[in-house]
Amino acid sequence: MSQLFNSVSNEVFERFPGYVRGVVVAREVANAESPPQLVELLRLAEASVRERIGQGEVTSHPRIAAWREAFRSMGIKVSEFRPSMEAMARRVLNNHELPSINALVDIGNVISLRHLVSVGGHATDVMTQDVALRAATGEEDFVAFGADRVEHPVPGEIIFAEGNTVLTRRWCWRQANHTLTLPTTTAIEFNVDGLLPVAIEDIETICRETVELIQRFCGGQASYGVITSQNPRIPL
Repeated sequence: MSQLFNSVSNEVFERFPGYVRGVVVAREVANAESPPQLVELLRLAEASVRERIGQGEVTSHPRIAAWREAFRSMGIKVSEFRPSMEAMARRVLNNHELPSINALVDIGNVISLRHLVSVGGHATDVMTQDVALRAATGEEDFVAFGADRVEHPVPGEIIFAEGNTVLTRRWCWRQANHTLTLPTTTAIEFNVDGLLPVAIEDIETICRETVELIQRFCGGQASYGVITSQNPRIPL
């Protein structure tokens, strides 16, 4: 198979100066049910959210507030479509444990909760085209996780897509059935999104942690790169 690439469009960087995307790529991984040590890390990450954020303080946390403002600037009603890290934080603050899905999914959730950033994992062993964070034309197809009905994004909405297939709607709101991380997944890429005040140094630290957890619990080969306005395209 030819080399695939992950890219971010110039429009995204123009609308959101300072935005960076870390991309962690892992191959030859052995995904399975999470061992007790990884589930414990997930519970510790949940506890860290409760220690850092009090009830009623979710929307004012700088890392969450930045995404809420970004969503509002795109015309998205944040009360209806919450950024992924906010939705997770609210669930944790309501004393609901996140279910353990499988090792790779749990790793993404651990990282997201630890750092209150958006972390999206996509199986690359099912990809056949380049992927990109870009504005939608409105003609793309999206089948949400757990659904079977085809939707189309709003023209101009920021989507993560493989060709004409939407992998994530509203930037970091909801993922599709396509590229779901399954027990059979052997290759994956994690997108770690950083809006200011999250800086490129923060993203690099988060990516290194992600690589470490993948190698510890799933083996394989893992590395990372960072997409910026100066370097908008990297290989998967």
